[in-house]
Amino acid sequence: MTLAARYLCARTLDTAPAHSAPPGPGEVELAPAYVGICGTDLHIFHGDMDARVSAPAVLGHEMAGRVVRCGPDVTDWRPGDAVTVMPLRWDDTCPACRNGHQHICQHLDFIGIDSPGAMQQRWTVPAATLIRLPDSLPLDRAALVEPTAVAVHDVGRAGVREGERVVVVGGGPVGVLIALVAQAAGADVRVVELSAHRRLLAEELGLTVWDPAAEDLAELVRRWTGDAGADVAFEVSGAAGGVDTAVDVLGVRGRLCLVAIHSRPREVNLHRFFWRELTLVGARLYDRSDFEKAVTLVADGTIPADRLISKVVPLTQAPAAFEALEGGGDVMKILVDCTDDAQGASV
Repeated sequence: MTLAARYLCARTLDTAPAHSAPPGPGEVELAPAYVGICGTDLHIFHGDMDARVSAPAVLGHEMAGRVVRCGPDVTDWRPGDAVTVMPLRWDDTCPACRNGHQHICQHLDFIGIDSPGAMQQRWTVPAATLIRLPDSLPLDRAALVEPTAVAVHDVGRAGVREGERVVVVGGGPVGVLIALVAQAAGADVRVVELSAHRRLLAEELGLTVWDPAAEDLAELVRRWTGDAGADVAFEVSGAAGGVDTAVDVLGVRGRLCLVAIHSRPREVNLHRFFWRELTLVGARLYDRSDFEKAVTLVADGTIPADRLISKVVPLTQAPAAFEALEGGGDVMKILVDCTDDAQGASV
């Protein structure tokens, strides 16, 4: 038996023995090494997704680890291979899939939400979900490939081009990753963030950051763009004020990319959309090409993953890590170490 961190009900997690079934046809068994806790995991922790999550549920979809065993017909993978997982299982029959949008399948199984996730010492998944990692990439840093893939997809959905002015509203992990990916694409980027801790970290990573509580954003945008407004804004804060800011900073025919999960409807200034012919696009997940590009960006240091990791805790401390993340401002990314050594011994 091995250990798993499980969601039981709102604000209640535990660690308990778990059984890992041998991999069947088309499956592999993994030993997760590091698993990141993300904003969606926190939504689950708060009970906001109880209609979708079947407790007890093993969470976690930001991971890196190694192959342990392969199913009888799996030939492309070997024990010891370093991998991450694109945690999507689609049906290939719904209208979205038939139109080439499998990543937003209308019956999508998001592994780690709709089915058991990576926050356990052994994890069996479809071999088709594996993404190969370079041997030179440390596994703790590789755990940030999944959120980097989110950022790559977001920047692609917004159509960011070299030389464009981009505003990222929200300087949490995904916001910073979007800013870094957009900057790597040649954009001129500004991050809007209330937390002093997150502003400092973003500045240390070479990003220009604005404090909306202390600065006149309208005047900053006017001076920065010559009164033209930004070309692209990303709403990553999840707050009503963030939506207003993302709309207000845009210039004529600007594009707003909605990234954050808003648990309730928001008022939007549609007159601004009419008057400036703005465009709104949603960005939900990613595809394999986004993941492969993310691996490259993390491996070559474009994404300084080590600087984004605030803390690493053993699997037995995962419940406390969720509580620590609720404070938000002083923590960027917490990783859960699922290796046997981190727990002292498997149960």
